[in-house]
Amino acid sequence: MTDILHREAVYLWYYFSVQLEQIFKYWVLGMVLGSLISVFLKEHIHKAFRSMGKKRLGILGIVSASALGIASPLCMYGTIPIAASFSKSSITADESRRDDWLAAFMMSSILLNPQLIIYSAALGIPALAVRIISCFLCGIFAGVFIWLFYRNRPFFNFKGFEESKSRDTDANLLLRFLKNLGRNVKATGWYFLAGIALSALFQRYVSGNVMTNLFGGNEAFGVLMAATVGVPLYACGGGTIPLLQTWLMDGMSLGSAAAFMITGPATKITNLGAVKIVLGIKRFVLYLAYVMIFSFLTGLVVNFI
Repeated sequence: MTDILHREAVYLWYYFSVQLEQIFKYWVLGMVLGSLISVFLKEHIHKAFRSMGKKRLGILGIVSASALGIASPLCMYGTIPIAASFSKSSITADESRRDDWLAAFMMSSILLNPQLIIYSAALGIPALAVRIISCFLCGIFAGVFIWLFYRNRPFFNFKGFEESKSRDTDANLLLRFLKNLGRNVKATGWYFLAGIALSALFQRYVSGNVMTNLFGGNEAFGVLMAATVGVPLYACGGGTIPLLQTWLMDGMSLGSAAAFMITGPATKITNLGAVKIVLGIKRFVLYLAYVMIFSFLTGLVVNFI
């Protein structure tokens, strides 16, 4: 019995160490890039968003807002107070177009950030490109739908949300960066290691045929399953990258991976709590329906292409 346990421990350590070696550099680079943007560029990104309101950009405003959402390094609980301040300061010259810009910014910010882009590079260029494009389009379409159906009605309720004070205030720029980096490592490190541990367990005990049948054989069913699994399984972007890497190697279709990468962050428990507060129950249901439908259709389109 002891020999069996020792052998299994050796196998698991092998899978763990191999994947850690493959992905660790992306995690470190993501941490560094995210902290650099948060400390030195975050305010510039948000000022750019505010300055857009001085121009009548039409649909280009939605497109730009989605792009700036991806560039923002904040989590959802950091994004909502920012969006609330934008809303209160009337970010657009046309008041009927305020919430569609905010929807595009918030949607893409939920799905992707500079750190997660770096992490996702570990999945390969095709998966990285799919993630960036699909998240960008998800933000755009969210803004378009708000403009079409809520043009003259408020969609968000930011009552009670105030923009929080930045913790990046140290006069010494190096210390400011190092403190931010430390907070990032503390917030994501355990999830990152847990993701690699789960990946090692999958590689050792779950046959590749199972993953192919679940996520790759029947493309429509695989996409639907991936979109559904993304809801309870996603806890942290960095933690899911090792799992996705393993699943893709075991036969998961790229469309299924795309669906998972959309529903996962969009329905993460912490994000859902924040979103529900600013939407209310009816619009919250619309949000969930939009995420599930968009992720499913995106997965089908990616597999078709």
